[in-house]
Amino acid sequence: MHYIPKGVCSRQIDFEVEDNIVKNVKFHGGCPGNSIGVASLVEGMNIDEAINRLSGILCGVKSTSCPDQLAKALAQYKAQENHS
Repeated sequence: MHYIPKGVCSRQIDFEVEDNIVKNVKFHGGCPGNSIGVASLVEGMNIDEAINRLSGILCGVKSTSCPDQLAKALAQYKAQENHS
């Protein structure tokens, strides 16, 4: 899935989900160390666990963050899959 985040430095987040497991997360733009770290940490994680752990994380004074935007992307993916 391709997701366009809002309110953060990264321009796009790509990921796959297979059997409710998050795979192949890639952030385009943003802070490379942080985005690579977050992508590595959620690799192989259950989608619900990833959403729960990442939701609500803020970046400085911003109302969101790249991890929070990934949680929103995963939640959107889940909602779309449930309506398929």
